[in-house]
Amino acid sequence: MVFSSQLISLATYLSGEFSNQPQALAQPAWFVNLRLWIRPVPIFTDDSITLFAEQANILKLDQPYRPRILRLREKEAIEIEFYMFQDLATAKGAGQNENLIRQITPDKITFLPNCTLNVSTAELTNGQYSFTTTPATDKRCQVTYQGSTFEVFLGLEARADQLQIYDRGIDPQTGKGTWGALMGAYCFTKLQDFSAQLKI
Repeated sequence: MVFSSQLISLATYLSGEFSNQPQALAQPAWFVNLRLWIRPVPIFTDDSITLFAEQANILKLDQPYRPRILRLREKEAIEIEFYMFQDLATAKGAGQNENLIRQITPDKITFLPNCTLNVSTAELTNGQYSFTTTPATDKRCQVTYQGSTFEVFLGLEARADQLQIYDRGIDPQTGKGTWGALMGAYCFTKLQDFSAQLKI
């Protein structure tokens, strides 16, 4: 399948190793100093570009968490579908280990309904793009882990030089945020580019 320049640009902007260190140092009470890895995964290649994401506290790089799959595809517009690993342990550390990336297969992940994001695209004057997401449904994204169900708000803004993540947990009783981007987006800059690994 031939992908649009917009979809390829979004995948390119997202593929890499990221840090929010300046933000974390300036506002340590609200922003954890994180390392975020987003790597291309060679699945769903017929109609999509698929990425693996996980993150870790800078003080605990050997303890990454929140492994997830982002499937970028075009229907009427660009969408990002989210998938969860059936066994999180099988994916732990894949952000730092390309060999583990190659072991990810569709049978190891489960699609998360109501977690899909619509992507709006704005073309910038330098031939680059700015991408902004909104939830594709009014229903809240829910994730079940170890027998418990959690609600999550997902969102991002991406440019060539910056990635902003709005992900946060939501208390289903109060609707208030419990973790993540409680005081605004996590602002990441790219330390290492993984876009050469994209199968496009």
